[in-house]
Amino acid sequence: MRKYFVTGLLLWVPLVITIWVLNFIFRTMDDILPMWLRSEGVFKGTHVPGFGLLVALAIVFVTGLLTANFIGKHLVGWWEALLARIPIVRGIYSSVKQVSDTVLAPNGQAFREAVLVQFPREGMWTIAFLTGLPSGETAALLPTGHEFVSVYIPTTPNPTGGYFVMLPRSDLKPLAMSVDQALKYIVSMGVVAPTEANHPS
Repeated sequence: MRKYFVTGLLLWVPLVITIWVLNFIFRTMDDILPMWLRSEGVFKGTHVPGFGLLVALAIVFVTGLLTANFIGKHLVGWWEALLARIPIVRGIYSSVKQVSDTVLAPNGQAFREAVLVQFPREGMWTIAFLTGLPSGETAALLPTGHEFVSVYIPTTPNPTGGYFVMLPRSDLKPLAMSVDQALKYIVSMGVVAPTEANHPS
C-alpha cells in the first residue's frame, strides 16, 4: 500500500505543482490587460481569457523591437538617466538591471559552467556555478599568485538562494554536465542524477 501510494505521489506532485505555477503565471499576466479595454468597445462587460497574456507578450516584443533601433536606444538612455537621478529608485533599478542584463542578455555570462567546490568546509563538496571574474576594487585586494573566479553556490531545493564566493580557479573541479543538468540535480537534492558524460580533460 505504501509503495503504491508513494509511486502515485511521485507522479502527481510534479504535475500538480507545474499546473499550479502555470496557472498562477497565466492569471497574473491576464490581469495586466488595462481595465479600460474591458469597459469600452468590443471588450465592454466581457473578459477574454488569455487576452491579457497576449497583450503583455505583444508589449514586451514591440518594446524590444522599438528599442533596438537608433532612436529607441537614445530614448532608453534618456529614461535610464532620469531614473538615475531619483535617490531610492536608482539603487533598486540599477541593481535589478545589472542582474537582468547578465542573466537574460544573449551574450550574458551568468552560470557559464557547473563546477565542484569544497563547501562549507574542506572535505565537503557541492555543485556551484562559475559566473565570471572579480573586478574593480575587489579584484585589486585579492591575494596575488592565484587566478580568482566568481562562483555562485546555490542551496537546495531552492537554487535561487545561495552564496557568492571568490575562489582560486585551482580550487574548482570542472564538471562535464550542463548547467541545466546541474540545476536539476540540485533541485532534486541529488535524486535526479545527470546523464553520463565524459569528464573534461
